[in-house]
Amino acid sequence: MALNTRKFINEQINKIKKEVGNGKAICATSGGVDSMVCAALAHRALGDRLTALFIDDGLMRANEPQEVIRILRRLGIRTVLINAAKDFFKALKGKKDPEDMRKAFRDTFYKTLGLAVKRFNATHLIQGTIAADIKETKGKIKSQHNVLSQIGINPLKYGLKIIEPLVTLYKPDVRKVGKALGLPEAICQRMPFPGPGLATRVVGEVTPQRVSIVRRATLIVEQELKNLKPFQAFAVLLSDRATGIVNGKRAFGKIIVIRSVESKNAMTATPTRIPYKILEKIQKRIVREIPEVIKVLYDITPKPPSTIEYI
Repeated sequence: MALNTRKFINEQINKIKKEVGNGKAICATSGGVDSMVCAALAHRALGDRLTALFIDDGLMRANEPQEVIRILRRLGIRTVLINAAKDFFKALKGKKDPEDMRKAFRDTFYKTLGLAVKRFNATHLIQGTIAADIKETKGKIKSQHNVLSQIGINPLKYGLKIIEPLVTLYKPDVRKVGKALGLPEAICQRMPFPGPGLATRVVGEVTPQRVSIVRRATLIVEQELKNLKPFQAFAVLLSDRATGIVNGKRAFGKIIVIRSVESKNAMTATPTRIPYKILEKIQKRIVREIPEVIKVLYDITPKPPSTIEYI
């Protein structure tokens, strides 16, 4: 059944008003479609009683914090930046198992939000959990950081009462709601970006240095594939290394994987058929602009059997 966006928006605004009452709420925004739509919905419902929080966890794409804050403030939403990169890298230190990393991120994320709830005298947290997040977490494919009660974790552990306005929707309908709310096309059509950020694109231990490499590579991939408009495109840093030749001498460098997929709801995906000339240009830019990288690969695996992200 097609979503009646106007009806959905009015219902969710009324639910948020009823749930929060005379209290205040915070909305954690990462710049992704889901969290930005949530912020817009909550702002319609609560006005100045909403504070949008951007937690700079050190795992965002290039210039992400500045761009997201600028967009939210332009929409009239009160927005606060929290610098927490040190806390997240400390929590991730030494962890290499994907689930351990996701759980460490989740714990740090909600502890940070719990402190913010107290700081801003908020009674509720509004977050952009969507149907795909819950389905993958319940199916034990991978734990999404924003899924708590659905897997038996009481949000009150972190001092939070959580509202999830988009929990019944998949990505295409979230985009429709964003458009109906008047959000700019640049937001509504943004490629999905995972809550744990670039940590999901570093295979092995997540360190500031390794994140810096994948951040630079991701920027190149996004720039060169922009005209193809894939559902999702990014770079991944592997834990393995490869032998190469630089200036006539042996080099033992890092390996970057390019990942680009087409999908409607993120539950299934097929690899983008990127023209070879574009792949070649991406490869040349990555090894030239990121000297630590010696080898560039392209992933042609669909979902399933692979997931879209690597971690």
